[in-house]
Amino acid sequence: MATRDLSQSIMRRKPIDDIEEENKHSGLHRSLGLWQLTAIGVGGIIGVGIFSLAGLVAHGSESEPGVGPAVLISFLIAGLASAAAALSYAEFAGMIPRAGSAYTYGYVALGEIIGWFIGWDLLLEYIAIVAVVAIGISGYFDAFLSGIGIHMPAWMTATPDEGTGGIINLPAILVCLLVTWILSRGTKTFGRFELIAVGIKVLLILFIIGLGIFYVNTNNYNPFFPSGFGPVVAGSATVFFAVFGYDAMSTAAEEATDGKKHMPKAIILSLVIAMLLYAAATLVLTGMQNFTEIDPKAGFASAFNSVGLPVIATIISVFAVLSILTVMLTFLLGVTRVWFSMSRDGLLPGWFSKTDRHGTPQRVTWIAGVGAAVLAGILPIKAVADLTNIGILAAFVVVCVSVIVFRYKKPDAPRTFRLPLMPLVPAFGVFASLFLMFQLHWETWLRFVVWLIVGLIIYFTYGRRHSLMNPDSPRHEEIVEMHRPLT
Repeated sequence: MATRDLSQSIMRRKPIDDIEEENKHSGLHRSLGLWQLTAIGVGGIIGVGIFSLAGLVAHGSESEPGVGPAVLISFLIAGLASAAAALSYAEFAGMIPRAGSAYTYGYVALGEIIGWFIGWDLLLEYIAIVAVVAIGISGYFDAFLSGIGIHMPAWMTATPDEGTGGIINLPAILVCLLVTWILSRGTKTFGRFELIAVGIKVLLILFIIGLGIFYVNTNNYNPFFPSGFGPVVAGSATVFFAVFGYDAMSTAAEEATDGKKHMPKAIILSLVIAMLLYAAATLVLTGMQNFTEIDPKAGFASAFNSVGLPVIATIISVFAVLSILTVMLTFLLGVTRVWFSMSRDGLLPGWFSKTDRHGTPQRVTWIAGVGAAVLAGILPIKAVADLTNIGILAAFVVVCVSVIVFRYKKPDAPRTFRLPLMPLVPAFGVFASLFLMFQLHWETWLRFVVWLIVGLIIYFTYGRRHSLMNPDSPRHEEIVEMHRPLT
């Protein structure tokens, strides 16, 4: 009996009919239209993938051989896997326009324990993404200063494991705190900033492609697969970090003016735009400079320096910093909305789901921002990038499985978008995501498992009992008291 009760409690599903009513009392402000949502998606996808990870995977590292021009194939493999998940996200976003993204979808379709695991997973992964992007910005900022003759001390621009005499990555820490402050100003302000910054970013990439193509040396494409095909597939697991920003955008569903209509369109639009730009940019990067000479931290800056255009390299470094900021903003928004949603559902303390007059959950915003700053200051970019990828890939598996389950359990639920070729597309998403997960190092798996074990302890000691899906939850009394009329 006890085992049956435990099984029923951890597998309880959040009713989809409750979500609309919850949204009305969320405290979040609806201010994001289709193009602002698309800008948030593009802002989350395009950034460190082009400006840092493309050069890193092409050049290689001590533990991974460089894949050279075949970095294009790495991006295409990652993009194909991501597309299957994107279509699954689009179908759910059209049904459930609620903060929480994969956490909420898993909770509704597969049950509370699955939703908890993915939500807990995303808290770490999104914070780590903010950190890895901050490290990428730090590399371009250092390249910019070097271009104008200013050289920052090594101890404050790198971590100890990089072997350059570094102690802490101070610029990365400061930029984490900057984006936290921007996001804390409210969603409306954030949406405007994101739209402008993403416009600048796209223009910058088009400028890089348009100018760089005149300096492409086709000899640099030979050999196209300098290390064989294996490292290309492994590289796709690393650059996967660059092709999933739309999932963080989906966490802003409750702040969309018409989430059911606009979210599916914004998800698909943002991925298509990003992949077209990635394909062109990687070809230009590896065509301008031999992959063995590309700076893995500031690829395009080094490429333009190599063809005698240091001024252009400096300009790229300046605007790369601004454009990569949008990635940090998107994922910091994502982690705060997942955290907010888990708190509102009772799985984490209600203290975290309080919003201010801007409709912003300030407490989780600053906690997440400071956490990202700590990771960015002490960890290398490759370790953090792999840590984020395994978590997002796990989330993709859950979303793809969820959309299959929900299509058969609730075939008549209103859907503003239905993904094609059900169940082949989401099944491919599951296979591709698991395949990429197994390309990652065992150390990454170890960190991931340890984090999930910590989450399991918290769920069984707090979340399961306080969940609003538990009829005996102490949180029910808190909610009644909160809405009691003043006398």
